[in-house]
Amino acid sequence: MNLSLGPLLYYWSRDDVLAFYEEARHWPVKRVYLGESVCSRRHLLRLPDWLAVAEQLAVAGKEVVISTQTLIESESDLKTLRRIVGDGRFQVEANEWGAVRLLSEAGVPFVAGSTLNVYNPETLAVLAGLGARRWLPPVEISHVALRALLQHAPTAMETEVFSYGRLPLAYSARCFTARHYNLPKDDCQFRCLDHPDGLALSTREGRPFLILNGIQTQSAGVYNLIGELPALRELGIASLRLSPQSRHMGRVVETFRAALADEQDAASALARIMPGPPVDGYWHGHAGLDYGEERSC
Repeated sequence: MNLSLGPLLYYWSRDDVLAFYEEARHWPVKRVYLGESVCSRRHLLRLPDWLAVAEQLAVAGKEVVISTQTLIESESDLKTLRRIVGDGRFQVEANEWGAVRLLSEAGVPFVAGSTLNVYNPETLAVLAGLGARRWLPPVEISHVALRALLQHAPTAMETEVFSYGRLPLAYSARCFTARHYNLPKDDCQFRCLDHPDGLALSTREGRPFLILNGIQTQSAGVYNLIGELPALRELGIASLRLSPQSRHMGRVVETFRAALADEQDAASALARIMPGPPVDGYWHGHAGLDYGEERSC
């Protein structure tokens, strides 16, 4: 198995983004996903900027994939998507079915993102026929369901599993961060910049519940499958996706690398640098906010 650095889901300053990917050049990840996949109003980096970062990472030996926006809402969004498809220099991750159609028509091999919601081998076979070379299961799929699906999956299709980070659970045409500040979506004042790991939402009892990230809703807990490496290997998973966080991401990557090499007690090492409590319930077919030993309590 190898490691992938997923697309940046949050809105950071331009300097912070460029510094992050300058560091990522030296991390032990095979591939890096780039681009704005959440909200088109986040334009401190535009497509030419992302492509420039992609060129730098490619020179550093990384396999680069450009991720498309998950929710296409305007003609300008569609124009950007067409430019990504037509660029031709890098692989593309399709995060909605319009991107799949454009990539297939252009004859461009692609990665089928988790938001395509593939739950059966028939759909996976359709994607393979359209040009998908790698796919990500939905983040809430259990290892039992994934095993059953992979038994009938196309043999040439690689599987990548979301293995670390806050889970992207849902997308909406409304912006939840703007609503929190009583602002309209079209005049959000880019408040996402104030929340580099999302805006925490708690229950009335004060327990962490969700993370608001613009139009995206995430889990409050950090999905962490570092303790499931034997099961992932047994399933033949090709790659583990690590989702960026604002601090200590280099240490997260190194901890996963060490775990793959059986060099350290990775779970305890990660606990000290995670931005939220660990969860892995979906993987085990339980409530998503469960984690490990908590299920036996």
